[in-house]
Amino acid sequence: MLIDRFEPFFETLSSTSLAPWVPALRVPSAARLRQDAHGDLSDWLAALDALPPIAPSRIRLDCDCVTVGDPLPENRQALLRAHLDRLHPWRKGPFCVHGVEIDAEWRSDRKWQRLVRGGVMLQDRLVLDVGCGNGYYGYRALGAGARLVLGIDPTLRFVLQFLAIDHFLRDPRLAVLPLADVDLPPQLSGFDLVLSMGVLYHRREPSAHLRLLRELLHPDGQLLLETLVLDEPGSRILRPAGRYAKMRNLYAIPTVTVLRQWLAEAGFARARVIDVTRTAVDEQRATPWMRFQSLADFLDPDDPTRTVEGHPAPCRAMLLAERG
Repeated sequence: MLIDRFEPFFETLSSTSLAPWVPALRVPSAARLRQDAHGDLSDWLAALDALPPIAPSRIRLDCDCVTVGDPLPENRQALLRAHLDRLHPWRKGPFCVHGVEIDAEWRSDRKWQRLVRGGVMLQDRLVLDVGCGNGYYGYRALGAGARLVLGIDPTLRFVLQFLAIDHFLRDPRLAVLPLADVDLPPQLSGFDLVLSMGVLYHRREPSAHLRLLRELLHPDGQLLLETLVLDEPGSRILRPAGRYAKMRNLYAIPTVTVLRQWLAEAGFARARVIDVTRTAVDEQRATPWMRFQSLADFLDPDDPTRTVEGHPAPCRAMLLAERG
């Protein structure tokens, strides 16, 4: 069973203060993995099963490209590349797996560098990464000294991408479970740090999302919130009537002032802005590992400060807040 691949992580989780929650995490994860809800799932599983059984050797989690293993001979690299490409598109990265460089759509290392420059502490912390994608940030957190990282993402493709990397890296301190934040067991709490990056604007009720995140934290825990913002003074919220940068299901983009207010209303304290950056086309772009449209296609070709719909171009803020 596919859920068995997560047993090393559940065993590690059982050695932490979060041990009582292991069954409540395993059961819904197993149910989600049993559902053949995606037409490509069988192909993804075949790609996973075709990966060569290579024991982990050189591992680097503390550099921009999460790296595992020494380069294989060219013919074996080509075969490995073909298997990993069956999990296309790769949204977060970069990874380097036995010489195969996965140049994902997002240069996620740049966002991670902003987080580190903001003074986010990771040493020996229990971390929850909500909407984590394929687990790139989880590996970086381990590289920065985190004790354990639970990633959750309901997109099965991203879970399978994590399992492909984990096939080679085999670190029982990280898992990406096929769950959304609302799938987590009631009363789950005890995390030292919760990451919510690129999730808030997809929530119809952002304040409800923030309240949920607060309850997941240890009383002295922190939230690292990264989301789209309007880079302007004052209190304003953009609520796109249709799409935003060709994205569906995007409900609200606030100014930083409003974002601070939302955090305070949800019970967070001492929220501080650690970064505000306009997304650049060399940070989010199409690559051989993500061959669909990307940011350059979402901006007005005559005015890159606007989206194709006429909205302000994407700008992202990071805030660090305490549970309160």
